Amino acid sequence: MKRVKIFTAALCIIFCTAFTFAAEASEYKSYFYDKVIREIDRPQAPVITDDYIVFTADAAARFVGIAFDFENFQTIHPFQILHTYDIDGKETNSVLFYCYERKHQVSEIKYRLVMDGLWTTDPENPVKEYDETINLYFSKVANLGEIETITKPAPDSTRFIYKGESGLDLKLAGNFTNWDPWIYTMCETKPGFYELDLPLPTGKYYYSYFVGLVPVLDSTNPDKVYTADGRTANVLVVN
Repeated sequence: MKRVKIFTAALCIIFCTAFTFAAEASEYKSYFYDKVIREIDRPQAPVITDDYIVFTADAAARFVGIAFDFENFQTIHPFQILHTYDIDGKETNSVLFYCYERKHQVSEIKYRLVMDGLWTTDPENPVKEYDETINLYFSKVANLGEIETITKPAPDSTRFIYKGESGLDLKLAGNFTNWDPWIYTMCETKPGFYELDLPLPTGKYYYSYFVGLVPVLDSTNPDKVYTADGRTANVLVVN
């Protein structure tokens, strides 16, 4: 009986460990998915990262779908709509998108779009290829081995992201710095894109970005609050 109890306990430990890892992997995947999607602000050529390829289309279309060569064009994947808002919560733009997770080991992808019932090439992608056997053009994403690398966040950290003008001396402050705007500097990882990882413990935080002494709200975070000292700040909850 003692051996049975020990064996059962061991199985429980293994199962719980595996479940925790799966949950963490799911959250990690969600973080990078959200990070890629947040960068979309207009219809554009396919955006390629290590994990995803994002296809976009004008939101004026009522329906847009995409079909791939590696599925023999048998499946039409519908686009979703992405809305963007200003710091006052007013909608400023919308764009249709489809985020393909890179599960297939291919060096290039051919695809076609269905826009309001009509098959077509991707108007945002200038790279096309003609197939004379069926007399059709296909849009193409090639050189998939040459991809943009997205850095992974430091363990047990929270990543702050700001998107705006290039060349800013951008700072981060909040109730975790007693609103001192000179402690943390945001790093411009590419033109107009700033990032910073902070090891924040579990809790609720208020924060804002600063250019000099001028506060700048996080436009990617719709959660805002008026603090007791009269400032407007974004709200972050770390679980």
